[in-house]
Amino acid sequence: MTRYSREELEAARGRIVDDVVAGGLRVLFCGINPGLLTAASGFHFARPGNRFWPVLHLSGFTPRQLHPSEQRELLSYGLGITNVVARATARADELTPQEYVEGGRILEAKVERLAPQWLAVVGVTAYRAAFGERTAKIGPQERTIGGSRVWVLPNPSGLNAHWTAQTMAEEYGRLREAAG
Repeated sequence: MTRYSREELEAARGRIVDDVVAGGLRVLFCGINPGLLTAASGFHFARPGNRFWPVLHLSGFTPRQLHPSEQRELLSYGLGITNVVARATARADELTPQEYVEGGRILEAKVERLAPQWLAVVGVTAYRAAFGERTAKIGPQERTIGGSRVWVLPNPSGLNAHWTAQTMAEEYGRLREAAG
């Protein structure tokens, strides 16, 4: 993996990382926002401690663990990636409540246009902030967007230590089964 200098990472602040999307996906995964390493590399969930790629494989969504640079392969499995907020930051706590709400509006329009079977938001706090659903919990939600169902998954960040890769894979696996 490419090593980036502090200056290169700082220069990535505010960048937008292209979505990996197509119409009619089985699952559109939605992160909170790109981190600086993701923005510098252009690959979603690029930070080595992030467990998204291992958990995606452990849960059965992919036949092998993909590297972030292979993110476009997700489309062949009916999967995609977007974010609630497009702007890259070092930490999610740098985002404002207004950015979450506006990001939720943009995400709703994107989901209505792309019509995935499921929107999977990775992070209950981000879901609550973007959609104003303060009591939402991990799992399937009552909310639908267009014809798309919504599932909230645990955030795969290494900072989310009370979820192990295995317990996350079990929750992601529940979604995989629901998505067929």
